[in-house]
Amino acid sequence: MESEKPIVGGISEVKGSANSVETDELARFAVDEHNKKQNTMVEFGRVINTKQQVVSGTVYYITLEAKDGDKKKVYEAKPTLPYLGD
Repeated sequence: MESEKPIVGGISEVKGSANSVETDELARFAVDEHNKKQNTMVEFGRVINTKQQVVSGTVYYITLEAKDGDKKKVYEAKPTLPYLGD
């Protein structure tokens, strides 16, 4: 996954995120957490777009497609990865 040079606190586009294994894993995790909290069975489809914000960790803004029953819908997910140091 490649992103523009991040500006601390700023939001930048993550290039190639629609084809990234890392972004897919984050999106699948977000859908799984949504399903647990809402007691639903939304099925992950694909990542459409991703942006990131570097703060004390990295916040990802993922636009994804998922199936809710027999309908495809677009969702926004915001998983956060903590800063683990160098």
